Amino acid sequence: MRLLVIPGDGIGPEITAATLDVLSAADRRFGLGLAPSHAEAGAASLAAHGTTLRPEVLEAARAADGVLLGPMSTFDYTEHENPSRAFRKGLDLFANIRPARSFPGVKAPLGAFDLVVVRENTEGFYADRNMEAGEAEMLVTPDVVVSLRRITRRACERIARAAFALAETRGRRVAAVHKANVLKRGDGMFLDACRMAASEHPGVALEEIIVDAMAAHLVRSPSRFDVIVTTNMFGDILSDLTAELSGSIGLGGSLNAGEAHAMAQAAHGSAPDIAGRDLANPVSLILSAAMLLRWHAQRGAPPAFGAAAAAIEAAVAEAIAAGEGTRDIAGRNGTRAAGHAIAARLREAPRGGTGA
Repeated sequence: MRLLVIPGDGIGPEITAATLDVLSAADRRFGLGLAPSHAEAGAASLAAHGTTLRPEVLEAARAADGVLLGPMSTFDYTEHENPSRAFRKGLDLFANIRPARSFPGVKAPLGAFDLVVVRENTEGFYADRNMEAGEAEMLVTPDVVVSLRRITRRACERIARAAFALAETRGRRVAAVHKANVLKRGDGMFLDACRMAASEHPGVALEEIIVDAMAAHLVRSPSRFDVIVTTNMFGDILSDLTAELSGSIGLGGSLNAGEAHAMAQAAHGSAPDIAGRDLANPVSLILSAAMLLRWHAQRGAPPAFGAAAAAIEAAVAEAIAAGEGTRDIAGRNGTRAAGHAIAARLREAPRGGTGA
């Protein structure tokens, strides 16, 4: 598997190093043949090359079997390209898949749950994703701003189908989150796509929930949900909420996936205030990397990639339960030691085994 590794900004290099430690252990155990190459994007690229993303890095991502991207400090270079956006748009990564679950050893305020938010990733209210040229936000007068949202039937249909396909492998329940009572045309189109996908998957139940009601349901009883599908901005907000309900946003994996490409990316930001202090929780990026291995297996790679993904996830859960995580989740380790502990659990298993 050709893997393009971009450490990112802030805590990115630290959590990327911990993730590569875990991937190396998985590679040795399962014989994956991982072939990582490294590139710069973000602040390091801006300092070295005068741009946050060189065209050759995007081309390298297209040629790779997967991308591992550390967090980006996009607020620090607002006048330059957002590399995360460029990869999502340039590789047509239309689905942002964000699992959230509780972990033994971490206090979850609302009890045990296991769900996935499937978020449309290429349009919506996001100004940097819904225009080919020009601006999606317009300053009409010094005191009036108009923001445009783009919703297309194609994007609605493919994110709905992705959610229902995922639900077939889980609890066979999909909640479509919308605001069609106000955004009648755009979210109405989104709901039409979800109903069509439901007709193609008769064994999967569809529930339609208005987004503000969904927020209330989640903070009451997240365990009632399995797969949640929604448009870009609603999904961005709800996936952060569900990650926090697990005990920390640092526990949520994130995969940006398309038909031909996928990118593992931590669900959180670059946290420059703790960069270089061996404090950052690497679990989000480690779980994201596991998701990338599973995606590769689902596209026809050897089953060992799926087994490796499951083993990494099990090793993460066991390490957290044993107090081997970072201090933000009541563990005793720093970033490096937390990564080593997870990697050690993979190394301890018999070579080629499927358990962690």
